[in-house]
Amino acid sequence: MARDIVRRDFLKRVGAAGAVGAAGLSGCIGSPGEGGGGGGGGGPEGLVVIGYPESGIQLFRDYYSQSDGQEEILVPDGLRDGSMPGQVGNDMENVTGTAPAAGGPNQEAFASMFESEYNSAPSVFTAQSYDSVALLLLANAAAGENNGAALRDQMRRIANPGGTEIGPENFIEGIEAAANGEDINYQGASSATNFNEDGDPASAAYSIWEFAPDEESTTQVETQNFEGDNPDGSGPSADSGPGGSDRELSVGILLPETGDLASVGQPMIQAAQLPAKQVNDENPAGLTVNAQIEDTQTSPDSGVSAAQSLVSAGVPGVCGSASSGVNVPVSQQAFIPNEVVGCSPSSTALSVSNLEDNDFIFRTAPSDFLQGRVMAQVMSERLEAGSVSTLYVNNDYGQQLSERFTSVFEDEFDGDVYNQVAFNIGESSYSSVIESALSGSEN
Repeated sequence: MARDIVRRDFLKRVGAAGAVGAAGLSGCIGSPGEGGGGGGGGGPEGLVVIGYPESGIQLFRDYYSQSDGQEEILVPDGLRDGSMPGQVGNDMENVTGTAPAAGGPNQEAFASMFESEYNSAPSVFTAQSYDSVALLLLANAAAGENNGAALRDQMRRIANPGGTEIGPENFIEGIEAAANGEDINYQGASSATNFNEDGDPASAAYSIWEFAPDEESTTQVETQNFEGDNPDGSGPSADSGPGGSDRELSVGILLPETGDLASVGQPMIQAAQLPAKQVNDENPAGLTVNAQIEDTQTSPDSGVSAAQSLVSAGVPGVCGSASSGVNVPVSQQAFIPNEVVGCSPSSTALSVSNLEDNDFIFRTAPSDFLQGRVMAQVMSERLEAGSVSTLYVNNDYGQQLSERFTSVFEDEFDGDVYNQVAFNIGESSYSSVIESALSGSEN
């Protein structure tokens, strides 16, 4: 297969269709008994695997022990870790990835700021993390108090049109304007950050990327922008903001420093701290920021406990959490009942949009409703696979993305999905679930 030609043709089709990148792991797999090889043994031509880096390392080790590596594979945003090939022990040159990207009007300004502060390039979900905290601080400045309900009512007012356009470069100007009761329109690094009625971004960008093993990094191949169903970002919003000066703004950062998403979470935490640092360096309108960081450990129980610590500290708005398997219970058990605004930079499960949240839950990452559709297009048009299986982490994120992909792949692209196989994080071996996914028989 002439991969470069196929990729160029795919990107042209994606652009023409108005579609964008997505999350998942897909490829062309034969049966394990035949050593893989693009379905020659009667297995599915493609495999979609949805998971996180720590478990992904063992999963890929087991995959390469059961396959000759001739399959085309597509990995999700959660597996975008440049150190994986070295840890897996394979260059993973047959792997392509997709992920929500930084495609906002102020992406370059954020990237320059991040590189200057940390001497490294931004990575997956760092732009979304910056935007999450920036929005929470602007809403807090407009609300004039550390109160979750007051902050919630300002979120769309400071994010959606109109008003003075604010981004990372003039963020301090925006904080001062919000504190003075003026109308502002935050234009983010990840997107234009207009919230729709579900609290999701009304537009998004996605990237197609590959591993660069020699550099222990990933290389972005292409970025595509997508306008969602609600580009005006309509939803409940305050008509004005009381503002106020000479006070301390409180914000929480609830992201994974440890656990399955630690490698992704650490640069996200770095990005999330930048807006607070900007305010504390300049003190616009006499304002300062107290940013409290808590570790979810990529665990629902630990995440809820950490979220409760933020609630007890009186934090009105929190950047987090990261994974949907943590974000959903954190939202239901900590944020919503205590009227705390949660704004996740990377939780993409469809169930987040459907929470009965009284409008307290937002996110700067796009929903998997979009990602699942593009997974199907990538699999069908770029990888030219007509039959697949899915292998997904056993939580809301994995199950819902698998089901969304399956629905679109079968209904819109006339594909066949043989098996949908769940796996648990932290297992010592994934050989059996890989064998089930690679099976040529339909379950």
